[in-house]
Amino acid sequence: MTSTDVIAFYTELDRMGIQIWIDGGWGVDALLGEQTRPHADLDIVIQQKDLQEVVELLEERHYQNVERDDTRPWNFVLVDNEGREIDFHVIVLDDKGNGIYGPTEIDFMYPTGSLSGTGKIDGCSVRCISPEYLAKFHTGYRCQEKDIKDVSALCQKFGIDYPEEYPRPS
Repeated sequence: MTSTDVIAFYTELDRMGIQIWIDGGWGVDALLGEQTRPHADLDIVIQQKDLQEVVELLEERHYQNVERDDTRPWNFVLVDNEGREIDFHVIVLDDKGNGIYGPTEIDFMYPTGSLSGTGKIDGCSVRCISPEYLAKFHTGYRCQEKDIKDVSALCQKFGIDYPEEYPRPS
């Protein structure tokens, strides 16, 4: 997924009045203001109310669902014939502005503050997950070297305390 692909998709949705937040690796790079590595996919946070319209738009462009072990109605991946992947993180905003992610029994949300980040991709301003939360959201799973570098870069640039349970960069 190139920066040109990301900006074209983001801009199109913005013109349609659909708000998304860039998450994952592209979210890190947006906050850092530069692309630090290639990205296989684009992680987005999207409100459930906008989901059907975006999925239909992508299906018209030959995107198809990719079944994975973690596929859920609130977390799934669509991929096109060129291998571009979009990883959906579907939320419902509550009355306080928190993004409820999945059923309430999994007890995960994107708190209001997490949806306040802004960054730049190829000079274009984008909404993204805030730096503190993006670093925090990189914990709780088996991380890869790219995750360690992402968290380290966020902590360094934004003065965030490095998560104690997180491996140090090599």
